[in-house]
Amino acid sequence: METNRNWETRFFTLWTGQAFSLLGSQLVQFTIIWYLTQRTHSATTLATVSLMGLIPQALLPPFIGTWVDRGNRRAILIAADSTVAIVTLIPVILFSTGRIEVWHIYVVLFIRAVASGFHQSAFGASVVLLVPQNQPARVQGFNQALFGGLNIISAPLGAYRYAVLPLHAILAIDVVTALIAIGTLLIFHIPQPQRDGRASVTFRQDLAAGYRYIAAWRGLVIVLLMAKAINFFYGAA
Repeated sequence: METNRNWETRFFTLWTGQAFSLLGSQLVQFTIIWYLTQRTHSATTLATVSLMGLIPQALLPPFIGTWVDRGNRRAILIAADSTVAIVTLIPVILFSTGRIEVWHIYVVLFIRAVASGFHQSAFGASVVLLVPQNQPARVQGFNQALFGGLNIISAPLGAYRYAVLPLHAILAIDVVTALIAIGTLLIFHIPQPQRDGRASVTFRQDLAAGYRYIAAWRGLVIVLLMAKAINFFYGAA
């Protein structure tokens, strides 16, 4: 496993960039939901918005995880952050010109959810390659603290931003935070896992091997199903 003596500088620089990106994304999510609530007063619209985020989370993780394991994780992270920046720039322009429609928001949120799936999988898989073997528990603690902290501050911060800034300016913040994350990724190298003897294995074979591995661990299957249920109902709420 590739690592270096100055792993903390590399890891926490990348971690800080991704933290900015996650904060920007959560602000956008809260702001859009609040905007649609005020504009449409429709439970159906809000349910559809939730589905745009939940469907990729429910259906795509096995395929995304296999893709990430086979691909260049740094390139995937850059592509995911770039996708978020580009698709968010579209509603920035539409809001600023007064031409936004609800279906535009559906499409943007769906694409952002897919990109977020790639981002989370690639960064999660990269953590163990960025730190020494005795540090994963420590950095996972930082990650959990980050996610918990963002869940606490994103709603009040989003409400404040919504009260003092036009909507296109709030969305532009997410574009900036995504660019910050991309900048940190361009500075540092993320090691790649060795695939000795597996270069000829196809995507389909890797995917099937993952399913067989999970199926062989009954306890793991139960934990995954519980996590899926919790994430589904938490996201819907």
